[in-house]
Amino acid sequence: MKSYTNYILFDENSIYYECGYSNDNSVFLRLGRESFFFTDSRYLLEAKLALDKNINLIITKELAKEIKKTIKKSKINSIVLDPNEITLNFYNQIFSKLKIKVIEKINFSKLKRIIKNDSEIKLIKKASNIAKKGFKKFEEYLFSKGFGKSEIELAFVLKKYITKKEKYNLSFEPIVAINQNAALPHAKPSKTKFKKNDLILIDAGIKYKRYCSDRTVTLGNKSSDFYQREQKFNKKLYQKVYDIVYSAQQKAIEAVKPGIKASKIDKIAREYIDKKGFGKYFVHSTGHGVGLDIHELPIISAKSNEIIKENMVFTIEPGIYLPNKFGVRIEDKVVVTKNSFEIL
Repeated sequence: MKSYTNYILFDENSIYYECGYSNDNSVFLRLGRESFFFTDSRYLLEAKLALDKNINLIITKELAKEIKKTIKKSKINSIVLDPNEITLNFYNQIFSKLKIKVIEKINFSKLKRIIKNDSEIKLIKKASNIAKKGFKKFEEYLFSKGFGKSEIELAFVLKKYITKKEKYNLSFEPIVAINQNAALPHAKPSKTKFKKNDLILIDAGIKYKRYCSDRTVTLGNKSSDFYQREQKFNKKLYQKVYDIVYSAQQKAIEAVKPGIKASKIDKIAREYIDKKGFGKYFVHSTGHGVGLDIHELPIISAKSNEIIKENMVFTIEPGIYLPNKFGVRIEDKVVVTKNSFEIL
């Protein structure tokens, strides 16, 4: 990625990555060797404590006005920003009548964050391990006390377990979807109740020191996973679909290594599912990066031009969604190692 000396960040996680601190009303500005952090008086004390002394802290009620004044004073000719991070109104407040070239770079910060350092990987791994323990407790609850509970009620219990009673924040609102609701990739919890032998799809994650985890399991028959294969379920359609998704995921994971194209990983999962006759029911990309945001780069899709590199972290999550019947998705995260991968 080309290095730019003048840029401006508006997204909370982009700002945090740059200077180790952010809040919901802040802007980070880099002008050559100088850095500026703009926020309001509510955050004065914590910003002073968190920010490096070399960063100019500017407290103001009028962020746009102060940013504009600072840029104008610097006499720079151009500045980079990600247009996805700023509203049109805020953009106009800053850049109207400002004689400067604005260079729009989609995913400007996410491209800088695409390779994780060792500290980031440790934080993602920690988030994953905390969430996995919560998943295990929830599965125990599900098959002992969960029958007769609605998706809404089960989602509430799931949140309690994976966040350790709100000790940690969620990465996103969990998905708890039973039978035909699981055929909706982004299903919202409903009043549908969980019964014996139902299929249930669970997608959830937590944040540890701002870094996200993300995992999906599809469960049924009082077992933690269908691939444990109780004999009487082997001939069921959902057992067949589960086995296909599981195999597709494993084949895609095993292909992960530095130098492979992201599109190739997607192709491996997609072609296997297609060969088994369910290709049209795999309706999303095979995976996505995870870090400060729950969806980062790289995108593991057919259209991706990304070459996989060491220390990238992303999900592998193929799925099959049969309308009005059920859906199966299995998701794990991997970190790319020097020659292969590690499942987080």
